[in-house]
This record gives sequence, C-alpha cells and structure tokens, in this order.
Amino acid sequence: MIAKESTMKPANKVILNTVILYSRMILTMGITLYSTRLVLDALGTSDYGIFNLLAGIILMLSFLNSAMATSTQRYLSFYHSSGDIQKQKEIFTNSLFLHIIIGFIVVVFLEVLGFFLFNGFLNIPYDRIDSAKIIYHYMSLTVFFTIVSVPFNSVLIAHENMLWVAIVNIIETFLKLGVALLLYVVISDRLVVFGMLTASITIISFILYAVFCLKNYEECTLEGVLKPKITFLKELGSFAGWNLFGAMCGMGRNQGVALILNIFFGTIVNAAYGVANQVGTQLMFFSNTMLRALNPQIMKSEGANDRERMLRLSMIASKFGFFLLSIFAIPIIFEMESILGFWLKEVPVNTVIFCRLILFASLANQLTIGLQSAMQASGDIKLYQAVVGSVLLLNLPIAYLLIKYGSFPSYFVLISFVFIELIACVLRLIFAKEKLGLSIKRYVNVVFRKEIIPIIGVVAVSYVLLTFFEMHFMYNLILSFIFYLVFIFLFGLNENERLLVLNIYKKIKFLK
Repeated sequence: MIAKESTMKPANKVILNTVILYSRMILTMGITLYSTRLVLDALGTSDYGIFNLLAGIILMLSFLNSAMATSTQRYLSFYHSSGDIQKQKEIFTNSLFLHIIIGFIVVVFLEVLGFFLFNGFLNIPYDRIDSAKIIYHYMSLTVFFTIVSVPFNSVLIAHENMLWVAIVNIIETFLKLGVALLLYVVISDRLVVFGMLTASITIISFILYAVFCLKNYEECTLEGVLKPKITFLKELGSFAGWNLFGAMCGMGRNQGVALILNIFFGTIVNAAYGVANQVGTQLMFFSNTMLRALNPQIMKSEGANDRERMLRLSMIASKFGFFLLSIFAIPIIFEMESILGFWLKEVPVNTVIFCRLILFASLANQLTIGLQSAMQASGDIKLYQAVVGSVLLLNLPIAYLLIKYGSFPSYFVLISFVFIELIACVLRLIFAKEKLGLSIKRYVNVVFRKEIIPIIGVVAVSYVLLTFFEMHFMYNLILSFIFYLVFIFLFGLNENERLLVLNIYKKIKFLK
C-alpha cells in the first residue's frame, strides 16, 4: 500500500505531472483525430450524425461524472494535507456507495426516457431507428461505468498520480483506433458494432482504474461500502448537488444545442456539430491538461487556509490555460477550411463555421477557467452554480427562438453560444470578488492585460500569412505558432515567469 506521499515539492510535482499529461496528449490527440476521420468515413455522414446525437443525449446525464469527480476530489485533496487516512477512507467508501446508487438511477431514467425519444421526438431516418435504439442501450451502459469510476479517478488526481491516468488514456486511444479500423472489415451493421465496442472500452477503463487504486492506495477499500455514514453522504451530497447543477447546466447547454439542431435541421447538421465538438475537445486538452495538474494544488492550498496561494494559482491557471488553447486555436481558426479539407474525406456542410465558433466559445471560457477551480476549492458554490449555470442554459431558449421565429441559419445558435459564455466569465469574476476576496483590478493586470498584445500579434500574423502569402497551411500554422511563442514570452509573462522559462531551457540544453 502507498501509505504516504512522495516528498517531492509541490511545484516540481506540478511540472512533472504537466509533462506527463502533455506527453500523453501529444500522442493521443493525433490518433483521436485520425480515428474520427476513419469513423466518419466508415459510418457515413448520416450514421455518424446519429451516433453523435445519441451520445450527446447520454452526455446530458454524464455531467454526473465531472460534477461528482470534482466533489470527491475536493474533499480528498482537502483532507490529504492533514494526513487523516481514516477520514479519507470514509470519503472514498461513501463516495463509491453514492456513485453506485446514482449509476443505477441514471440507467433506469435513461431507459425510460428512451421510450419517449424514439417515439417521434428525434429526427432519425426511419430505416435507422432500430440501430439507433441499440446504440442508445450501449450508451446507457457506458454511463453507469463512467459514473462508478469517478471515486477511483478522484483518488488518482488527489494523489497527483497523472502517470496512471495518462497510461489509461493512451490505452483507450489505441483501442478506439482499433475500433475505427475494424469498422472497415465489418459486414454487419457498422453503427451497432461501433456502439458496442465503444461501450466496451469504457468498461475496460473502469477496470484499469479500480484495480490500480485498490492495490496501491490505502484509502481505497471496499470495506464499509455497504455501510455508508449518513453524515458523510449529506456532506458529499450537498456539495455535489450544487456542483451537479452547474455541470448539468453546462452539459445541458452543449448537448441541448445538438437536440435543437437535430429537430430543425436533421442528422447532417449533427454530423457537422459532432466534428466541431471533436475539434474543440481535442484542442481543449492543451489547457485542461495543465488545469488537471494544478487543481490538486489549488484544493490543497485552500485546505491549508492559504487563500492567497490558491488565488495566485487560479490566476496562473486562467492565463496559461488561455495561452495553451489560443496558441493552437487562433491560427487554426484562420486555416480551418484547409485543415478540415485535409483531415476529412468528406466535410459536412457548416462544419467550418461551426468549428470556428466552438473555438471562440472555448477561448472565452478559458479567460476565467482558474476561477471555476477557485470557487470549487472554497466549497461555497450554492449561489455561484445557481446563477452561472442558469445563465448558460439561456442559450437553449435563445437558440430555439432564433431558429423558430427568426429563421436564422443554424450557425446563429453557436453565435449566441459565444456571447453567453462571455457573460458567464463576467459573472465568475464578480463571484470571485465577493466570495473569495479577489481583486478584479489585480486579475485584469495579471491575466487580461498579459493576453492582449500576444493575441493582437498572432491575429495579425495569421491574417497576413493567409491573405498575402500562398503557402501550404502547415507552414502558416508553424510560423504563427513560432511568432505567438515569441509574443507570449515578451509580453505575456512576468519577470519571474520569464526567468523560470529560461532556467528550464538552460537545464534542457545542459542535458544535451
């Protein structure tokens, strides 16, 4: 059993975990994007749209995963610094019990919901209804195992063991590539086979997480799982409940848009939205990876009553999260049409503008991404989740009205998506000021002002390269990337951060 933590300094552990996660990301991102190309080609636009539509419906309830993961991780990290192993055991066993119960409830709810969804509500071709129903059942199964895996994943994050997380993610990626290649030799219904094998990958991941944690971490035990403590369940349930509401609003907004697009435009537009989400998800790995490495330290700082360090780490997360996404996203926005044409054999209608708008929304979200972690760390999230979550959900009635009564094109749904995200950013700043004592002026100086010049610089470079130079898009991307790195180093970093970068460079150069 691993009864005690490594003596590695927090800063070194964050750097090590960031390196591990980025190495994993570089390996998996290219494979995942290539797998998407294969799946889209093998299934066809309509079937791919059906799969993304149904997966989106399931994801509307998979918000439980991220919400409960944050809740469990918050409590484990909070008590981790105290070394109270008994308290950590109680948190884990009660959390596991709670997730098993929630998993069963959600699966039952999904199966009941399925009767209504396939009774004329979803816009699916008649000859594909039976296959779509089978896919839906497989997706329900994946939700259960995704939910039950949350406590194990939270333990790994609380221990800042990103190596095993990276290993499991890499295994998942190669399995998904294998599934994509297998579709080309399948004789039976490819959509059904794809759904079945995708569900199997989720189960394999759960087993890998569970076996490793039970074997290596003392607080991970099955003793007492069937004898939960009501007080712990209430404490976990209260925090998780509001966390759940916020996650539900975010996921409901994202996947509700898919439903609205399906109702008015059909599965072809769902294919475009699915590809756009795939692009956005892969690029978000760059910032999410860093946040995943920083989050345990943000939680532990609050647990140690070091509010100043917690806020400082949150601002670092926001600034570098934005840079790590925008360094790729902004040049890609300019070259989106060429990239999609190179990536996909057949580019669904509206995919280019959908991808651009999804990336704009993702960039807006990154402006205050660290403040989301700061609010979670404080534990005072009731009003925050209620207000910000409700604002995010406004996207759905606005989108419906734009299409139903305004007769606007489908992409106007995502334009409203971007504006709503910007409003949510302003609200996060206000809540951080009122609840955490954050100085908005300090946040503007530390985060926003440092982002302005690099953004202007890379936009200007990308525009000039696209407009005046007839080079292959890969050369444009590489040049934009290099210029942006220079802009960030000169104008986006403070003096201490520049010294840190130079020291890391010297160490790497010395190793050579």
